[in-house]
Amino acid sequence: MPPQKLKWIYLLLLSLVWGSSFILIKKGLVGLSATEVGSFRIIFAALFLILVGFNSLRKLSSNQWKWIVISGFLGSFFPVYFFAFAETQIDSAIASILNATTPILTLIFGAFFFRAVFTQNKLIGVAIGLIGAIGLILSGAEINPDQNYMYSLLVVMAAGCYAINVNILKTKMSDISPLAIAAGNFTVLLIPAFIILVLSGFFQKEIATSEIQISVAYVAVLGIIGTGIAMIIFNKLVQISDPVFTTSVTYTIPVVALGWGILDGEVFSFWQLFSAMVILAGVFIVNRSKKLFSKFRKQAI
Repeated sequence: MPPQKLKWIYLLLLSLVWGSSFILIKKGLVGLSATEVGSFRIIFAALFLILVGFNSLRKLSSNQWKWIVISGFLGSFFPVYFFAFAETQIDSAIASILNATTPILTLIFGAFFFRAVFTQNKLIGVAIGLIGAIGLILSGAEINPDQNYMYSLLVVMAAGCYAINVNILKTKMSDISPLAIAAGNFTVLLIPAFIILVLSGFFQKEIATSEIQISVAYVAVLGIIGTGIAMIIFNKLVQISDPVFTTSVTYTIPVVALGWGILDGEVFSFWQLFSAMVILAGVFIVNRSKKLFSKFRKQAI
């Protein structure tokens, strides 16, 4: 299938999988702490990816491993924990919408560190998107006074990590297979995640309770499908498209996540919806011009 068509199929699959990830994090937090959810998510993803992608690691050079380590921590390790801690205080749907700032941050980091061209049109889109993000946080804090919306900043930090990572993937790792990148990332992250799980005190708990077991099951699905399989698809999408198109999956992730949130009883106000539309409008403006990407590709190393 031509890459132009295939990238839309990958985008749809990622939308469905990652849009469902936020409710799975929420369900995992019922019986587990944020640290445990993050650690188990990485461990399950790592075991799956090492199993299916171990042979692909043998061809990697030392220079490629350097970028795999950096990509692993930026694209998976830190965001996994940021999202888990964020959802202890804010709704899953809100976290997914704030994640839509990723394309905007991708453009910003691309312009400052990866020689991507920052046009006036893009600057307007960035400003609109950031205004929407601030509005979403403020309106959410008003309608949910019992929630600590300072934790929203963790989602923005995770989006920033994704933004830097996707630029690294495109400019430094396009010669590595998507499976090798994903397997390499999580091979590196397996031991740190296990150490954090041990230090969290999980193994001192009464883990035979149904609440903990069900939460671990949710996180297993999240780790294997929502992280392991999704990362392979995502890395492939990066290689056949441009960075900002790749992160445009955040257009549709909130639709899926919002549906799950409403079904789970989350409250969503008009002003939150309006702020979400402002964010997506900013992302749309950022994505409009294709001149950025032709220049980006010519200048990328």
